[in-house]
Amino acid sequence: MIKRILAAYDSSEQALKAFQFALDLAAKFQAELLVLAVARPPEPAEDVEIGAVLDTAREFYREHFQMLREVAAAQNLTIDPTIRVGHPADQILRMAEEEQVDLIVMGHRGKNFVERWLMGSVSDRVLNHAPCAVTIVR
Repeated sequence: MIKRILAAYDSSEQALKAFQFALDLAAKFQAELLVLAVARPPEPAEDVEIGAVLDTAREFYREHFQMLREVAAAQNLTIDPTIRVGHPADQILRMAEEEQVDLIVMGHRGKNFVERWLMGSVSDRVLNHAPCAVTIVR
């Protein structure tokens, strides 16, 4: 039974498709839907920079999360969005374990080719190390 779903969100078209898929599953299974956005710190990271990165991410995702809340509300659902700082795959995996989710839903590709090339495929890493089922939406 699916009780908790974690949707990874990076504001890309693929992430929005994955969110919609997760929302449909949450409605069908009456599951809790968690949404995670991850901000990446500069290298090497310092405490001051991490605070600034988180502040910038909060400002950026504020509008996105409001839109996601409205989409969820149209289906009589609520979401619990969170922003973390770090490598996206690591943070998705960490949150999945901490929140004991039953399913991770994410898009197949991130924002752009260069980011995917530099970081490796986030979806591949999550798929190979997740403590639960993973659905990758194309």
